[in-house]
Amino acid sequence: MSWTLSECTYDAAKVVQHGNKYLIGNGYMGFRGTLDECRKESLVGCMLAGLYDQVGNKWREPINAPNGLYLRIKGTSDENIETHAQSLDIRIAEFERATTWRMSEGSVSLKSKRFACADDVHLMVARYELSSTVDCEVEIESGIDADVWDINGPHLKSVRCDNEDGVLIVKATTHELEKDVCVCERFDIMCKNNVLVKETVRRHDLQNIRHSIIKLKANEVVKITKYVSVYTELDVSDVEKASVESVNKAVVVGYSELHRKHKIVWEKRWNEADVEIKGDVEAQFAIRYSLYHLMIIAPMHSDRLSIAARGLSGQVYKGAIFWDTEIFMIPFFTQVFPEVSRSLLNFRAITLDGAKRKASEYGFEGAFFAWESQETGDDACSHFNVTDVFTNRPLRTYFRDKQVHISADIVYAIWSYYEQTGDWKFIQNIGARIVFECAKFFLSYLHYKPMKRRYEVLDVTGPDEYHERIHNNAYTNRMIKHVFDVTLIICNRLDEDNCYKLLDKTGLSDDVKLIQDISERLFVPPILEETLLVEQFNGYFTLEDISLEQLRSRILDKTEYLGGGNGIATNTQILKQADVILMLQLFNEEYSDEVCKRNWEYYEPRTEHGSSLSSCVYAIQAAKLGQAEWAYKYFMKTATIDLTGESKQFIGPLYIGGTHPVANGGAWMAVVNGFAGMKVNTHGIALKPHLPKHWSCISFKARWHEQCVEIEIDHEKVIFIALAINTETVGLSVGDQKLVCEPGECVECLYGMENCVEQGK
Repeated sequence: MSWTLSECTYDAAKVVQHGNKYLIGNGYMGFRGTLDECRKESLVGCMLAGLYDQVGNKWREPINAPNGLYLRIKGTSDENIETHAQSLDIRIAEFERATTWRMSEGSVSLKSKRFACADDVHLMVARYELSSTVDCEVEIESGIDADVWDINGPHLKSVRCDNEDGVLIVKATTHELEKDVCVCERFDIMCKNNVLVKETVRRHDLQNIRHSIIKLKANEVVKITKYVSVYTELDVSDVEKASVESVNKAVVVGYSELHRKHKIVWEKRWNEADVEIKGDVEAQFAIRYSLYHLMIIAPMHSDRLSIAARGLSGQVYKGAIFWDTEIFMIPFFTQVFPEVSRSLLNFRAITLDGAKRKASEYGFEGAFFAWESQETGDDACSHFNVTDVFTNRPLRTYFRDKQVHISADIVYAIWSYYEQTGDWKFIQNIGARIVFECAKFFLSYLHYKPMKRRYEVLDVTGPDEYHERIHNNAYTNRMIKHVFDVTLIICNRLDEDNCYKLLDKTGLSDDVKLIQDISERLFVPPILEETLLVEQFNGYFTLEDISLEQLRSRILDKTEYLGGGNGIATNTQILKQADVILMLQLFNEEYSDEVCKRNWEYYEPRTEHGSSLSSCVYAIQAAKLGQAEWAYKYFMKTATIDLTGESKQFIGPLYIGGTHPVANGGAWMAVVNGFAGMKVNTHGIALKPHLPKHWSCISFKARWHEQCVEIEIDHEKVIFIALAINTETVGLSVGDQKLVCEPGECVECLYGMENCVEQGK
């Protein structure tokens, strides 16, 4: 189970859920885990990263490419399935199915495997094994299905189907940007005997289909390989030429070699990313499954893309990039694939002009980043995101214009990346300008209260989201202070000429002293002396204090939105997701364990966890406080969200499903930052482990300033092994114990003991 997810029965009701659960991908495209014969009614998806389209006044969303993996045996259907099994090997990102159908005479079986090539992101490959219990002829329909599923489409026009020397071609153009998209397919039958009786190509209903009549002998296997290439005009100018050449080259290379190269890439990825948990089979698979989902959507091939809130599983949330990426995904990538983190942050540099346009739109300066960002940086989030279920009228929401913490979240991620990697060139060339533009935005957003001699942040929506347009949200205020602190640090560290040039370019030349003053006098809700609590925002503690059960008893319609202007949670202390607790996590060194404990105990029963990003935050904080039972509960809720299928797939006819990359990243954080208690900063790697009792050991790799250390933790000791290829000494700590690890050295550290044992190189 540690590497394979499987089902041994067929359930038509689970087809949509399985599309997410069995997703494969390579960062360029994600192919939903539907079966070969499925069409758009089953939400088949070949989702492409970075290419968006808008049709009329509908929401703008990413492209679902024509399905080049379509294959169906004529005469088969759900009704005559005898046996079915499907699996996903997360070690190599390969989907497999095996189905037997009852026919008029005997039975026909199809086994198939498919993968999205990790070393050639434009290519997908599938291998089929066809057999029968009796001698017979079967007709295979195989080709490209351009009649695709879209939420706000159709996005492809001028669809042209062609056939060139055995290559099926579908070329189309997007509406808005008029970008060409091309999918090509080749079909290779491998057998000793002449089994292909007849083959014709037909074009109908946006399908370019090859009809092949194949002669089967009883219990003999016919193998078929399908090669599919996908290109868009974002990749090359002549998409058809590139796609045809790609698929023809793939045929020459062959299935075995392509599969071998693909597996090598995945072996290398797991060598860097794997987190091993001993003593808990379910947790082991759950964390690996989470890491798998992060790796199949990571744009390792490009430095101009980011990761959408639903990854590459569909068009929900318009394929937009949220704060999820910076706060919940980048921590994993910074530690495991730092070059990916750099690319994700570079996306914010590419979209900086869009952030400046947004700030200007609302009357501010600097960079106000999009709440829902697409490729230009303009905000895809509307002002009306919720419908009143009782009046059917759209409700004004304040995600787009009041969740100003998005700009601070990006600065936090930039600085965290620098502290862990030491990549000062990134700060000089890219990061500093983003930080300065965000500082400029917050300078224009803050309010000065002369009577209180302090700066405040008014009229915002914090991470909670149920409580809109509140004042002095603790999370938002503390994150903004961090922006100013980082701005000052960068100013002090940049050489004088570059600093002046950048300050002048961003219009901050005369504001450095003001930033210093604001940093010192910006109001951050304090720790209340009597209770040790931090108030989430002004007046939060005066709201009605009820339980979640009481709130739920007031719900009149299961689809009603609980927050906002009319929501039943708005005038209560019930919150949607982690807010103060997230602040305590990100700035943990500033708050004592007792303060964290009091706040966790207060906010936990009042948090509804209406979002997939919330549970991991409570898991991390509970683990740090030694509350392993609570931490484990929230960790498993996070890590299994795409395994259980319990999350909503539809609201009425509207599809809202997909995978949850934010939870996938949160699962890694829960283990590494929570149970291992790892913190990496400019000084090195620090651990404060609190493992669940039934876990015997965890192990993973950690990185600091291009140095890599293997870490193994049990209930008594921590073992550090610095890789021999390291070039520097790594500073380490376990609790209050300080130690160092030279390249190639192994160091053992006992919990709570003063001695550390060097085991040698």
